[in-house]
Amino acid sequence: MFKKLAGEFLGTALLVSIVIGSGIMATNLSQDVGVQLLINTISTVFGLAVLIQILGPISGANFNPVVTLIDLIQKRTNVVTFIQYGFAQTAGAITGAILANAMFSHPLIEISTRARSGSNQYLGEIVATAGLILIINLLIHQEKTTLIPAIVASWIGSAYFFTSSTSFANPAVTVGRIFSDSFAGIAPGCVTKFIAAQILGTLIGLGLTKVLTNDK
Repeated sequence: MFKKLAGEFLGTALLVSIVIGSGIMATNLSQDVGVQLLINTISTVFGLAVLIQILGPISGANFNPVVTLIDLIQKRTNVVTFIQYGFAQTAGAITGAILANAMFSHPLIEISTRARSGSNQYLGEIVATAGLILIINLLIHQEKTTLIPAIVASWIGSAYFFTSSTSFANPAVTVGRIFSDSFAGIAPGCVTKFIAAQILGTLIGLGLTKVLTNDK
């Protein structure tokens, strides 16, 4: 279990460091918001695929409390593991934000002022998270788990551009982004509704999975 928790902590920490670090680099390189988003997206897609590939055999590479929640609902894990993974993922996300801040000479802990709110953005989070859960579960059902790293990363990269929220789709990552006042940050006051949207999207994704696989 220690190795699994370490894998979840490390994976989530590096994922958030990639998201925030590339966001800071993007704003350093260009004032064009489109270019900034493209840089952020490309870095996240490649980084996420690598992390899932190398840490999947160790911890399952969830890096996301709602992914672990689905495992709990579907009895692929238990309550204790769900809680332990949730703590490891959230602590990793915060650590990753601090690491990114340190690499770019920002204050180690800073609080984001970037407001992300509105029903359109919450809808974006529902769609992004529902799609993520649907994809993972369909690949498991179809016994195509070796494709998960590439396909999950591809979905997140696509959703960066086609969802209004730029696809956080992860409560732990959402919490971690509080601690970066950068292009990739999110103001604390916006977090609760973002996470609520992600949980709703998770349940929708699970429901769609059951419809498409005829699972009872």
